[in-house]
Amino acid sequence: MNTPQQMECGMRDNIDVSVIVPAYNEDENLEPLTVEIVEAMARTRFTYEILIIDDGSTDQTESVLEGLEKRYPVVRPVRHLTNFGQSAGQATGFRVAQGHTLITMDADLQNDPADIPNLLQALEEGIDCVCGVRRVRRDNFVKRISSKIANGFRNMITRDRVTDAGCTYRSIRKAALTEVPVFNGMHRFLPTLLRAQGFTIREIEVNHRSRTRGVSKYGINNRVWRGIRDCFAIRWYRARAVKCIRLPQ
Repeated sequence: MNTPQQMECGMRDNIDVSVIVPAYNEDENLEPLTVEIVEAMARTRFTYEILIIDDGSTDQTESVLEGLEKRYPVVRPVRHLTNFGQSAGQATGFRVAQGHTLITMDADLQNDPADIPNLLQALEEGIDCVCGVRRVRRDNFVKRISSKIANGFRNMITRDRVTDAGCTYRSIRKAALTEVPVFNGMHRFLPTLLRAQGFTIREIEVNHRSRTRGVSKYGINNRVWRGIRDCFAIRWYRARAVKCIRLPQ
């Protein structure tokens, strides 16, 4: 399996869309997820790749990805040597992606790949990032209430408005990501970071499904308390961020 450095050596120019999927111990989900992404992308006119970032998994993820890479030429696995977290997985995907448009999604099958065409269509001219808003949450009570508290506090402190910051199902123009700061938790604040730099954000509803395989990696401690602390840093960043400089075409 390729490391991020090896991935940059074989770049191609004919990719429209890169689907970026950070994965940590999701070996049971990766094959059905790949099949669904392939089916969804077949309904579009775009060429694409599926970047699955193995974030130091300790299960059978590596061998599963080796098999998927052989069966599906669009699959490009990348492996982190240790577990760095979802933000690092997305950042690696941003760096090695060959597409001009990026889709970010989770590996747990709770994001529905059938929404990919809608996310791409919503990224119309003048929009830089489309954020999914989960139509009906299919999580347990603890995750729903912690997410609701975190969203409300986040918007109050950062002075931004993001309906569902915990949903990382998004379509993004790669050109908008060149100066996004990378830190642990970046993936939750990406819409606010982009808006602070002068990019445009749109929200659309997406489907949300129950987790049927694997175990959630998040709880109260790593969802709420760390996120609350991060909000103050993002508030400072919004006040100090340099707006993007759009050059004439």
